[in-house]
Amino acid sequence: MDILIDTNVILDHLCSRQPYAANAGKILRLCFQQDCKGYIAAHSITNIFYILRKQFSVTERKGMLLDLCDFIYVVGIQKKQIIDALKDNEFTDLEDRIQFECAQIINANYIITRNIDDFPNSPIPVILPEDFLKIIEEKHT
Repeated sequence: MDILIDTNVILDHLCSRQPYAANAGKILRLCFQQDCKGYIAAHSITNIFYILRKQFSVTERKGMLLDLCDFIYVVGIQKKQIIDALKDNEFTDLEDRIQFECAQIINANYIITRNIDDFPNSPIPVILPEDFLKIIEEKHT
């Protein structure tokens, strides 16, 4: 199963944001154990590096992201997808639209985010971390 993990879920784990960190950690653990194939959008790497600047040093941030890249795949986009995203009036947040483009490239089974309303009319199921974990649990029972 291929999943695109939105930036907010990664940040939940890295920043131990409560009450979300536990579920984010479980999802990343599933990817690490190869129970599913986790992807992150390339632009999420730079966004995370920037967002974490007040909490962690440059060395710490680089280390966190390198560790993440050991088991999470990174997907990028090209000019065509950027133009498509810029022309799309359904999405109010360009960053989310680019996340969606990345999910399409990998034929993701799910986009996992805490901001499901930011992905209107997505043909790819957009689900909360806890709902994804329920699906995985049901598959293993």
